[in-house]
Amino acid sequence: MKVSWRTLPTVLLEDEILDKAFSRARKAADRVDDSDRIFRVRKQMNRMVQTAADIISTTLLDTVNTWPSLDQSPKFDVSMIDACVGCDDYRHHLSMLQWGSKQVVNISRQNAHKIVRTGRTELMHDARREAYGRISSIMRRVGPSLDWLNRSREVLKRLPTIDQVLPCVVVCGAPNVGKSAFISALSSGNMEVNHYPFTTKQIHVGHFVHRRLQYQLVDTPGLLDRPMEKRNDIELQAISALENLGSLVLFLIDESQNCGTSIEEQMNLLEDVKVHLPGTELLVVSSKADLIEPRPESWDLVKQCEIEWIEDGSEGEPELPLLYDQNDRVTMSAIEGVGMEAMKLEIVRRVKDSNVYDPMELPDGWYRSDVK
Repeated sequence: MKVSWRTLPTVLLEDEILDKAFSRARKAADRVDDSDRIFRVRKQMNRMVQTAADIISTTLLDTVNTWPSLDQSPKFDVSMIDACVGCDDYRHHLSMLQWGSKQVVNISRQNAHKIVRTGRTELMHDARREAYGRISSIMRRVGPSLDWLNRSREVLKRLPTIDQVLPCVVVCGAPNVGKSAFISALSSGNMEVNHYPFTTKQIHVGHFVHRRLQYQLVDTPGLLDRPMEKRNDIELQAISALENLGSLVLFLIDESQNCGTSIEEQMNLLEDVKVHLPGTELLVVSSKADLIEPRPESWDLVKQCEIEWIEDGSEGEPELPLLYDQNDRVTMSAIEGVGMEAMKLEIVRRVKDSNVYDPMELPDGWYRSDVK
């Protein structure tokens, strides 16, 4: 299930729903035509109550149905919701709307019976006013949940849309190690790139296409070397991406330490990241190769091979030589574009190797009669 938070409609608030319902109810009453005064008033009052209740109940349920169900959402989306607004609050406020919808329908049914059973017009008006008052009281209880959903929508609509079917590569590391610059150079993603920590305030997604298959690159906020319980919502988003996304995870290290985080802290963070990735392949990449002194020995060779491959049309999957630093880590320069094409092909190869497709394999829980 692909969740697109940007398509969530605006949540109507308490006063807006009541105004809409009571306005429609008045118009419905105006369309009643009966020569007998008692029958006409009875029909008018009954229609006003039922129309107002139907509008409110439908609006509340439609709001619930447009918001993704946590039980049917991918683990990544559930983790992001938990980090941003809290899953418990999410469930509670949606359930409040469901409760409100049921209560309004019950009130409509009860007061409609009162209207039908009396022959006195003043009692019919009283029953309608009573219904309106009780419905308004229910909406006052639902109002805070509508406010919460409206605020949460503004937060959630900034979340990325991840296609669970397409290959996904998560790029992580300490703040300012060059994650956004790397993804911007490699993909179509238009990342904000600045030279200070925590430029990335949320998760972004970039893409590149290789042989007509689109690859997703997830840019995570910078992580700090500190315990999980001390991490903020931005860091929890990055942890969520690590735990629930990715055919491959790239951990970027800035050996120049211009990022403001020492190598020791970056190595500690690397060990912490490994804990969250028991089944996902992890590739450690040294960024900012242009700042390494002296430059890697194969710099000119890698640069020339990449230029020739691009000039030949970037066809096929050649064995472009990777750029390595003095610690035998794969490295690249997003600023000068050296090692990037080789890095792209390496990503494609590793993702392909990690996605072993068995045409006879069934989803978890499915049964095949020929297997005992």
